[in-house]
Amino acid sequence: MTEPLQGHPATTATTALAEPALLQVNGLTVEFPTDEGLVTAVRGANLDIAAGEIHALVGESGSGKSQTARAALGLLDPPGRIASGQVLFSQSDGQILDLADLKARGRRMRHIRGGEIGMIFQEPARSLSPMHTVGAQIAEAMRLHRGLDKKAAWDAAVEALRDVRIPRPELRAKAYPFELSGGMRQRAMIAIALAGEPRLLIADEPTTALDVTTQAQILGLLRDIQAEREMAILFITHDLGVVAEMADQVSVMRRGEVVESQPVFDLFARPQHAYTRMLLEATPALRSTTARASTPEVGSTPSSTLAHSSADQEGPAAPEPLIQVRDLTRSFTLKSGLLGMKRNQLHAVDGVSLDIFPGETLGLVGESGCGKSTLAKSLLRVEKPNSGQILENLTDAGEKADVATAPERMLGDYRQQMRMVFQDPFASLNPRMTVHDILSEPLRYQRGAVSQKVDRRQLVELLELVGLEPEHLERYPHAFSGGQRQRIGIARAIATDPQVLVADEAVSALDVSVRAQILDLLARLQEQRGLSYLFISHDLSTVEHLADRVAVMYLGRLVETAPTAALFSRPRHPYTETLLSAVPIPDPVRQRARAKVEISGELPDPAQRPSGCPFRNRCRFAQDICAEKTPELRSLDGGRQAACHFAEELELAGVAR
Repeated sequence: MTEPLQGHPATTATTALAEPALLQVNGLTVEFPTDEGLVTAVRGANLDIAAGEIHALVGESGSGKSQTARAALGLLDPPGRIASGQVLFSQSDGQILDLADLKARGRRMRHIRGGEIGMIFQEPARSLSPMHTVGAQIAEAMRLHRGLDKKAAWDAAVEALRDVRIPRPELRAKAYPFELSGGMRQRAMIAIALAGEPRLLIADEPTTALDVTTQAQILGLLRDIQAEREMAILFITHDLGVVAEMADQVSVMRRGEVVESQPVFDLFARPQHAYTRMLLEATPALRSTTARASTPEVGSTPSSTLAHSSADQEGPAAPEPLIQVRDLTRSFTLKSGLLGMKRNQLHAVDGVSLDIFPGETLGLVGESGCGKSTLAKSLLRVEKPNSGQILENLTDAGEKADVATAPERMLGDYRQQMRMVFQDPFASLNPRMTVHDILSEPLRYQRGAVSQKVDRRQLVELLELVGLEPEHLERYPHAFSGGQRQRIGIARAIATDPQVLVADEAVSALDVSVRAQILDLLARLQEQRGLSYLFISHDLSTVEHLADRVAVMYLGRLVETAPTAALFSRPRHPYTETLLSAVPIPDPVRQRARAKVEISGELPDPAQRPSGCPFRNRCRFAQDICAEKTPELRSLDGGRQAACHFAEELELAGVAR
């Protein structure tokens, strides 16, 4: 890390310097007065960002990354304040402005914020106004920072949407944010941030909420724009795979302090600080091994594949599935037009067949909106399927019962045996209930007596299983960290001693180190209790580490299923290949040497899916037959299945090993 600038006291607002850093943070301290006392969010942080470089700022949640960036732009939430330090910004006129000095920045901050420094926020859905069209919001930024009139600003807004590769920008400019996909909303946010042609772009976790293919598109877009405009980027993230792909320089924050700063190749090869080494070790990476320990019968026999297998197939007998899904569909009717007269059918789950076996982890992957969560809700009968079967072998009902058509009153025992761990642990826990009450509730319902008391020793045992302490029973959810709340959610899920857990993006909202702890916990519980998991995620690195088999979903249909090692080494469907190519590897040497498989366009509207193969509009191998005939999910060698007309012929790239 370069040495701090000398001879620039905090009282000096504007000073001439020779070749300064574009942004230099010196000894920045940010404090938040609270009822419990003074909380120091940033503690003496030092950071240098050179012109034209991509500088990654990494660390766990609460480490001070976002507060450092917000302090630089004067966007601290009240009552937060800069207690000490400098934020020196080299303006386009060559003068140095201390952004931490309230008196010095004054009216110039309006020009700096958006004009010379742009910012992309983490959640575009919250940052964009729902009351104004996307074009109007970009045009407003154009008028403020470029001084354009109304018509010129609108034309510039349309051009800005074209620059961020939004198709049909003239039409999309007239759309409201809720009418755009998550990837398009993030592109619109980038267009707003670039409206003033800034020299520094601050990107605060811009891809955290996006699936891997959309993330790859956004990262590629930012990289291209940065190179074209020669601007600097401060990229805030906790994803070291993204850092390996994007960054020139990396700074690591822990508890408000910058503990290490190195060029990206040096940091990954020779991390100096113990905290950096811990982050690298905790990050799941696409592994270089070619095999994964799994149940031989499940991973190798045709009858263990995810779709229905015929009884006359050869091979050793597979274990009896706990759950058998056959041709399951779940659709929704969308109304539009005058008086809602126009109706379209959205097929969220379209003819899905899969099996879940005892003691295995089945990974379910795909882009946002492909139907993964709807399938999970259908399995739990939160959503009632339109057709198909869900045959369960969990309860003592004798012959297999069809959960898809069973009356609600008959589902109690089934739901005790098949439980769910949700993505957002805070939203899924009742804030008015203590941990004691949260864990007691499923046990009371299991016994059919809501008012019956639960033995405290049983609750303590549950907490100890997930690594929490007995004294935590009397606390409320807000008193815990995100990782601790997810442990409580897992304890609640296993309270009824289930056989199957459905984990719907259960670790996607967690920091890398906390994620590693939760994944270790899930693996330990599976070993101790023989649990089966349906693990839903868009993070293929995590899926590879946890899953025995993987099912790939696209527009409501399964397009490929295979044992994990086979799918990652040699995919049989072009969509699977693009998913694997889009996963960033936390190794800058490997990541930048990879051959990327680009995916074109956005995910089609599920209510207006293309004819034939649903992936054909984005597939580089598509031929006439792909538009004429929908490929069925059919069995291949080695327990694989793929829904592609050319599955046996294509030589697709897996993960470079």
